[in-house]
Amino acid sequence: MSRVLIIESSARQQDSVSRQLTQTFIEQWKVAHPADSITVRDLATDPVPHMDVNLLGGWMKPAEQRTEIEQASLERSNHLTDELLAADVLVMAAPMYNFTIPSTLKAWLDHVLRAGVTFKYTDTGPQGLLTGKRAYVLTARGGIHAGSTTDHQEPYLRQVMAFIGIHDVTFIHAEGMNLGGDFQEKGLNQANAQLAQVA
Repeated sequence: MSRVLIIESSARQQDSVSRQLTQTFIEQWKVAHPADSITVRDLATDPVPHMDVNLLGGWMKPAEQRTEIEQASLERSNHLTDELLAADVLVMAAPMYNFTIPSTLKAWLDHVLRAGVTFKYTDTGPQGLLTGKRAYVLTARGGIHAGSTTDHQEPYLRQVMAFIGIHDVTFIHAEGMNLGGDFQEKGLNQANAQLAQVA
């Protein structure tokens, strides 16, 4: 049995294309892997605070020197990190906002990219500690960006995943969602076809 962690980050709910892709993924995954457990963390309805001095204090100060707020920040980060550590498969659903990821997803990443926990520093440079995991990134984009200089989403997430040791990363892009007509239909069809192969 594998454990799947799904991270939703779209500010939209019913009209969200990335959420539609997530639901399709879940439905197909359950059919193919009925024994797997699936956990969904929705960063829109339950947002993670952005990194601040309290989180840094929680990470860096000895327990006896932490304030209550710093301790609470540390416990939040520990909970989010434990979810990621326990997962065999990570799914990130990310609409493209201003050529990159939603700030809610960046805040989550800032909580789980932790020295000594998800990566470590060595004499030869940083080393990821989350080896053996797979990741899928489901994106929705208003325009066509794959492979272009306007895509600051896929390169960033690939680098971040590699940094913590996740090198098996599959991107599924639903592009052209704001272009209407054939562009939107083609983008959704391509994304759904890729999803069917994943499951």
